[in-house]
Amino acid sequence: MSKKLVTPYKDSDSSKKEQVAEMFDNISHRYDFLNHFLSMGIDKLWRKKTIKIIGKYNPKIILDIATGTGDFAIEALKLKPKRVVGVDISNGMLEKGREKMKKKGYEDKIMLQNADSEDLPFEDSSFDAITVGFGVRNFENLEKGLSEMFRVLNEGGVSAVLEFSKPKRFPIKQSYGFYSKYIMPKVGKTISKDATAYKYLPESIEAFPEGIDFLRIYESVGFKNVSMVLVSGGIATIYVGEK
Repeated sequence: MSKKLVTPYKDSDSSKKEQVAEMFDNISHRYDFLNHFLSMGIDKLWRKKTIKIIGKYNPKIILDIATGTGDFAIEALKLKPKRVVGVDISNGMLEKGREKMKKKGYEDKIMLQNADSEDLPFEDSSFDAITVGFGVRNFENLEKGLSEMFRVLNEGGVSAVLEFSKPKRFPIKQSYGFYSKYIMPKVGKTISKDATAYKYLPESIEAFPEGIDFLRIYESVGFKNVSMVLVSGGIATIYVGEK
């Protein structure tokens, strides 16, 4: 379980789910730029590695949860699937995602829709593979969200969760700690005009049950053959599970 329920807006009476949707609506206009800028573009390499991992399962129908503006869904097209569906609770992010799909000519290949990750609007066993990029730590109820992923996944299917983690080794640990605590919030606030969003990011990473703790939760909802791959010295981790 998470150490505590971390929410973006401390003074709000709204649920975490509602606050996360509001936060991403607020920063959607600058999200893509900030995402790649703050990660120095390394996030693209992480997605490529994740897609390469699920490619071994030859998935034909892929679901991308917390799709945002659809970067993971676009990367999944390299596997030549029949269909890719991206879901998110932020309409602001989805709007930017649809603009991106139209610009790239992917409207017929990727369907983006508003949906709650903890109550997915799909039948049981509907997808061959599921990806989540930097989204599970935003779930209000982690186990419920993972259980929904397990439910809509086909037997023999694969789930890959890409999530930030906390580097353990010197000097990456110290450098990343300083960067995430001081640089990221300041730059995020200046560019996105939302001071809270990029302060919430390191707080949510700190509270997330990473590594072995996450694998235990992964297994507890039904996933088997779970494993993890650390990337960029442990700044992020790819968690893989099968149904």
